[in-house]
Amino acid sequence: MINNISRREAITGLLATGAAALGIAEARAASAEPSSQKTTPPLTQDEIRAIETALGKKGRYVEAESTYTLPLPRNDLKVSIKGDSVPIAFGFGGWVSVKKTMDGKSAVLMSDTVLLEEEVNPLISSAHANGLEISAIHNHFFYEQPRIFYMHLHGMGTVADLAKSYAATIRNNKLFPANQPNVAQPARTAKEIFDLPALDKIAGKTGAINGATYKYTVGRDDLQITAMGAEMTASIGLNSWASFAGTAGTAHVAGDIAMLEAEVNPVIRTLRQNDLEVVALHHHMLGESPRIIFLHYYGRGNANKLATGFRAALEELGKKHGQMAM
Repeated sequence: MINNISRREAITGLLATGAAALGIAEARAASAEPSSQKTTPPLTQDEIRAIETALGKKGRYVEAESTYTLPLPRNDLKVSIKGDSVPIAFGFGGWVSVKKTMDGKSAVLMSDTVLLEEEVNPLISSAHANGLEISAIHNHFFYEQPRIFYMHLHGMGTVADLAKSYAATIRNNKLFPANQPNVAQPARTAKEIFDLPALDKIAGKTGAINGATYKYTVGRDDLQITAMGAEMTASIGLNSWASFAGTAGTAHVAGDIAMLEAEVNPVIRTLRQNDLEVVALHHHMLGESPRIIFLHYYGRGNANKLATGFRAALEELGKKHGQMAM
C-alpha cells in the first residue's frame, strides 16, 4: 500500500515524534529537521527493474543523486507557438522520478505530466484512486496550440508499489509509454542548427542535445531542500532549465527558474530587463523545506541574446537578497 497524506499536513508541516510509521506526513515533518545523513541510499537493481517493468520503458539512473528518471514525452501531440511548429522536446515532455528517503525506510515518487485540458481531471481521479496525490496544476507556456497544462503528482511507499500505482494512474492516458507513437528523427539536430560552443560560453553551462532542441539543466547545489523525508535534487525536479528550438537567428527559448522566495522578484526583474516574458509563477511541491517557487519564461529572437538573459537570471540565484519591506 502507498501511504496517503492530507493537504492540511502538507501545508502546516506538523512534526512527527519519531514513530516507525512510514506515512508521508511523518516523513515530511522529519524533512523539516536537518538530517545527519548526507547521502541518499541507492536504488537496487531489483527496484530499478520494477520501475522499468511497470512502465514498459527504460529511463536513466543518476547515481550521484540516487534517482531514477523516466521521460514521458507527448509525441502524440503537434504543438505550435505563435504559429511556429516546435519540437515536443522543447518543453512538452513529462517525466517521473523515484528515489529513497534519506533514512532509507521508504521511497518517494514525483512526476510532471503534460496534459490537454480535457485530460486533467480524469488523471486527478485516476491518481487518487491509485494512492497518489496532486501537488500542482498550471501552465508553462503562452501562445501554444493546443493549450497544454502541467500536473505534478507525488506519492510515497516502496519502489515497486509506487511504480505499479503510477503505471495504473497513467495507463489510460497518452502519457503511458505503450500509448505513444514512434517518432522519426529530425532532419537536423541542434548541433547543426545552433553554435553550441558559443551558447555554452554565454550560459556558463553545457547543455544536452535532444533532436532539434538544446537544453540546459541546472540544479540548486547551493541548497539542501527536503520533502517527504527525501532530498530534492535536479533529477527529481529541483532545477532551472532553458530549452532552445527554431534557428540561431530566430530561436525560441523556454524554461523554468527554481527560486527561494527572496529571489523571485530579482529574477523577474532580470528576465524583463532581458526582454524575456514571464509566463507563470507557482509551486511544484507541497511541504518542501525551505519553500521553492518556480518561474516559467519564454523568449523569441537571436539565440545568443536569449542565452544571455538565461545566464543573467541564473546569476540572481544564491545572492543574499533582502526580504520585501512591509
